[in-house]
Amino acid sequence: MKTNTALVLIDVQRGLINGFEDDWASVLPTIAELVDRARHARILVVYVQHDGGAGHPLEVGSAGWQIHPRVAPTDADPIVHKRWSDAFVGTELERELESRDIGHLVVTGAQTEYCVNATVRRAASLGHDVTLVTDGHTTSASRLLSREQITAHHNRTLPGLALVGARIAARSAAEVLTSSTWALTTVAPPA
Repeated sequence: MKTNTALVLIDVQRGLINGFEDDWASVLPTIAELVDRARHARILVVYVQHDGGAGHPLEVGSAGWQIHPRVAPTDADPIVHKRWSDAFVGTELERELESRDIGHLVVTGAQTEYCVNATVRRAASLGHDVTLVTDGHTTSASRLLSREQITAHHNRTLPGLALVGARIAARSAAEVLTSSTWALTTVAPPA
């Protein structure tokens, strides 16, 4: 049984934050605190960085592609590069998790209805327990729904998925930081 936990930051990149500061006003400080506390507790922090392709605000190497400095990775943090919403498709994410015996993912980041949603669903389908940090993910309003409605909808519906062998929970950052799983997990070196 995989016993370790990892904090996963999905697309916390300048191109999704610059110009959308209102969407990130409370989320970015929450993620920064989780990163700080994860490092203090020796929990692995995994960065997922989206490549939007040529001409996209998240084009590899562009200013927008860079991870936001407020949550900058260290040399020890794995960075997974992706092209698709699902952070497991065509990436080394599962290999990174397997090599460290990671069975539980604490997920934060952007965009709620796209990359966060797809990655949470895939992680659970692969057998990982997932905690979606309710105040640690965000998006922009659509033509039909506000940012708050989109995040609230995912916070309510993702834990209700019928899964075999894994579960999805939705917890606030405060709940995550005081949970026994967070306090007792330590990072395993890669195998």
